[in-house]
Amino acid sequence: MYEKTFPNKRFKLTLEFLQKHIPTSETILDLGVENPFSKIMKDAGYSVSNTSGEDLDLNQSALQNSNAQVVTALEIFEHLLNPFTVLKEIKAEKLIISIPMRLWFSAAYRSKTDMWDRHYHEFEDWQLDWLLEKTGWKIIDSKKWTNPVKQLGLRPFLRRFTNRYYIVYAEKIK
Repeated sequence: MYEKTFPNKRFKLTLEFLQKHIPTSETILDLGVENPFSKIMKDAGYSVSNTSGEDLDLNQSALQNSNAQVVTALEIFEHLLNPFTVLKEIKAEKLIISIPMRLWFSAAYRSKTDMWDRHYHEFEDWQLDWLLEKTGWKIIDSKKWTNPVKQLGLRPFLRRFTNRYYIVYAEKIK
């Protein structure tokens, strides 16, 4: 249904994963300001609110004050210095988190013009799994996928078969 309106494969696969695990009757707190994917979630029938752009490393009040049943953290944890604290402060019982995975053939992304648009963490899958386990989350499902680009060269060739994105559905351990 949405396939032709998605700007990329990542949005399509992320929505499919969300729909597999989260019914539209549950409320979502999406970490980060409103973005193209939070609009896609709303268009798909989800009730979504976003954090307001505060630095989540320093201020977790949005997490502490939210009554949402689900938190989505879609490609935000790589920008945080302290994802451990953020994960510990989530009150919701369900979490969907996606990250760009660390690529052995490419350095972590770093914008030269925007100091906030940088990846402090680019995880390997086991590192995110361990972080979730240490902060009281049980992984129920996960998926990885590639992100091929239409360019010539060694790195574009490697991107055709090297997983770039990792998404996890986890529930809080009681």
